[in-house]
Amino acid sequence: MKMLLIFFLLLAFTINAFGIDTNTEKTILDQNWGLKKIDVEKSWSISQGNKKIIIAIIDTGMDMNHPELKNNLWVNPKEISDNGIDDDGNGFIDDIHGWNFVTENNKPLDSQGHGTHIAGIIHGVAPKASFMVLKYFDPKSLSDKNITNTVRAIDYAVNNGAQIINYSGGGFGKNPLEEMAIKRAKDKNILFVAAAGNEATNSDKNSFYPASYDLSNIISVASLTQESDLVESSNFGIETVDIAAPGKNIFSTLPGGRYGFMTGTSQATAFATGVLAIMMTVYPDIHNTEKLIQYLVSAGSIEENLNGKTKYKTKLNSYRALAMKGKEVDANGLSAENTKQINADIFSSESSILDANLDSLIKNTNTKNRMRIPAQQ
Repeated sequence: MKMLLIFFLLLAFTINAFGIDTNTEKTILDQNWGLKKIDVEKSWSISQGNKKIIIAIIDTGMDMNHPELKNNLWVNPKEISDNGIDDDGNGFIDDIHGWNFVTENNKPLDSQGHGTHIAGIIHGVAPKASFMVLKYFDPKSLSDKNITNTVRAIDYAVNNGAQIINYSGGGFGKNPLEEMAIKRAKDKNILFVAAAGNEATNSDKNSFYPASYDLSNIISVASLTQESDLVESSNFGIETVDIAAPGKNIFSTLPGGRYGFMTGTSQATAFATGVLAIMMTVYPDIHNTEKLIQYLVSAGSIEENLNGKTKYKTKLNSYRALAMKGKEVDANGLSAENTKQINADIFSSESSILDANLDSLIKNTNTKNRMRIPAQQ
């Protein structure tokens, strides 16, 4: 519990309000070193994703009017907007773009900033994908409510057509209902991209959930600096962490049409989600989540700094993930030519958010509270 408290304090002292009065995609490419390091512009020559790829972002909500994000909103095809009727009979009235499980309405707005930041990173990698916005997190709630909201949000994603679930959060407590929900996603071939966590601990010994559940549709993502070192706060594990991605000082969207920097495995997770989204447009015949994950880790650059830190010692690369089509992947999830390729320098960034209600987060820290929280340093 002491380590969890330290996490909250790190969160409190590393986040600063920040905004930039511009909303051009070029600005994100210029400011977000992570997009450059994973060769995103090169990968766009192959694919930018498409609206048929639905990503469920289970987080703190999203600024759905943000200039960068408003065109990425998933639209529930069977629901009529604002008529007060559950047209599709799924149990949610007027759920046009998703659902707010905190306040039980169809407005999953973001008051913390974390979810909007995550959405912006995914948009930066896969600008044509669709975002199903599912708000599970309430900083004033204890663990049982956030866990319940997580399970309900996962099931909503499973039942309403998501192909990828991005979950940039977690905690040390294992929960059988959460595990069963992710298994239901697995049974429908839905990828579950999960943050490895920011406790600077070995997840092989101190499991961080949901990333550590032993399910083949889960990919656990650690965070890297621009120098391809593991971020000091990032969790690691040669059995439980699959790949590393940019996570230090990442520039992305914030509520109110703003932009800013954040650090954490949350950000790394969003990069991996974006790459998997564009992979799905290039590999439409691959419906097996385990194989897609193998392709992703296989295409990464080998990084010796990750030796003893992740399963495959690879860091994310979007272009190579797409160019892997037709290549054989061995039992270790690596292509024969992977080690022959020249390692590109990949990864880095900083930290900022809107007012994040951090006092509430810290006050909720107690020995009985194993809440699912955003994996933000």
